[in-house]
Amino acid sequence: MKLASYLSYGAETFGVVTGDGVVTLGGKLKGGYRTLLEAIAAGAFDEIGKVAKGAKTDQRLDEVRFLPVISNPSKILCAGINYRSHAAETGRELPVQPSMFIRFSDTLVSHEGEMIRPKVSTNFDFEGELAIVIGRGGRHIKPDRALNHVAGYTCFIDGSVRNYQKFSVTSGKNFPATGPLGPWMVTADEIPDPTKLTLTTLLNGQQMQRSGTDQMIYSVPQIISFCSDFTYLHPGDIIATGTPEGVGQRRNPPVWMKAGDVLEVDISSIGTLRVRIVDER
Repeated sequence: MKLASYLSYGAETFGVVTGDGVVTLGGKLKGGYRTLLEAIAAGAFDEIGKVAKGAKTDQRLDEVRFLPVISNPSKILCAGINYRSHAAETGRELPVQPSMFIRFSDTLVSHEGEMIRPKVSTNFDFEGELAIVIGRGGRHIKPDRALNHVAGYTCFIDGSVRNYQKFSVTSGKNFPATGPLGPWMVTADEIPDPTKLTLTTLLNGQQMQRSGTDQMIYSVPQIISFCSDFTYLHPGDIIATGTPEGVGQRRNPPVWMKAGDVLEVDISSIGTLRVRIVDER
């Protein structure tokens, strides 16, 4: 299933994406779940599937104002330097363990939303990534059991302010509205093997990145396991898995995003996340 979060008559809700429309489910299930995060935490996927089966869509996708798939996760964990090709283009050695950093929830941006280039820098870069949505929480999760803790997968853009990142990863990765997440989550049952996906990043229609997810240094199960060793994972937590080569900073000359640009990240079996770049007002 494809599950999306969006606004309906001014209120946050969620639904199943079917064709070019959505079946809204917020408040319609037995548990009265209003958000996708609540439904994930309750393990309500079976009920969602039964209710949505054969139901008529109540809104078209082009009528929906999307929200980030999980609008307020308890944590957003991101893997740095997790593709061999990206390690090579940056001149970095392969990490001896997953290299994780943290993002704030106010960095999240919706599909068809606005990604904000901060006024303090023009070094605004893109990183297309596959993101994991945690379904079942836990600590010390073994890699061979880790996929059982995944609710689904979505697209993520790790917008990076490079001159700030040079001195502080936390600052360079946490400017408001620099982390698009969406357009929806595809449930894990439809992606049994997350190594068999293809990620493509387009800037104004020009391909900037393209890679199979099998080129990750650390796999999805390894990253989940590592993260669960140092923090408790909760339902709805987001884990971004790193970006392949082709980022703007490493091009000659560098390619920085600017106001008016359109950035897209497409992942096979999931869909296309699209945002516009605007300057900070």
